Amino acid sequence: MTDTAVAAAPQGTRSGGRLNRRWVRAAGGALLPAAILAVWHWVSSAGLMPVSVLPSPTMVWLAAVDLAERGLYGPYIAISTQRVLVGFAFGAAIGLALGAIVGLSRLANVLLAPTFGGIRAVPSLAWVPLLILWFGIGEESKIILIAIGAFFPVYTIVGSALRHVDAHLLEAGRAFGLRGVKLFATVQLPAVVPSTVSALRLALAQSWLFLVAAELIASSMGLGFLLLDSGQNGRIDRIFLAIISLALLGKLTDSILSLFERWAIRKWA
Repeated sequence: MTDTAVAAAPQGTRSGGRLNRRWVRAAGGALLPAAILAVWHWVSSAGLMPVSVLPSPTMVWLAAVDLAERGLYGPYIAISTQRVLVGFAFGAAIGLALGAIVGLSRLANVLLAPTFGGIRAVPSLAWVPLLILWFGIGEESKIILIAIGAFFPVYTIVGSALRHVDAHLLEAGRAFGLRGVKLFATVQLPAVVPSTVSALRLALAQSWLFLVAAELIASSMGLGFLLLDSGQNGRIDRIFLAIISLALLGKLTDSILSLFERWAIRKWA
């Protein structure tokens, strides 16, 4: 190894260590949102775009204050979050179960994979009229639609991860007498933990995407309803508020799930 390489290695390690510090990552992640907010404020205050097209950050903030004073903003956030979490829980649980079955059984993969592959291609809005006919306009249809959105990422990724567990690991486990549930718990499950948690994070993001379609089903509350109602009434400040709220809630729930990811990887991987 050359002197240059020897000198460069510790420097790269130190640089990587600094970037891994929590406060550095938090500050770095805030740079782009801060820059976007600054440019947004400058464009709106300079009059480069009309407020009917791009409201100022102050207008969006005042829209949030107005809805909060009316007692609407908090309940909108709460009902949307509840719908997402309940739908995500049901969809992810079923996705984990069927993904494991398809990943562990070649017969199940042959029987189920083609059908679910076709259903996965159906757009979210295409489910709306069918769910209304089957389940009405209550909470059930909204939760089911969100669950559909959460199901497919988990089912697809978990099934694929289990089918591609290193054959050498399986052979080593069988050599130690592991079979069935013991082989799954000792070898296969730890091998797919990172992929499974990544699938859950993707499913949670997908649940927020499906929320807007779900709240098109005769809703009178929720951020999706706020988005639709504001569009019909020309309240672009509230449209921006709904979009920003969805982005912040999506990031918050993803951050919480990332904490679970760290714990799960330390425990099983």
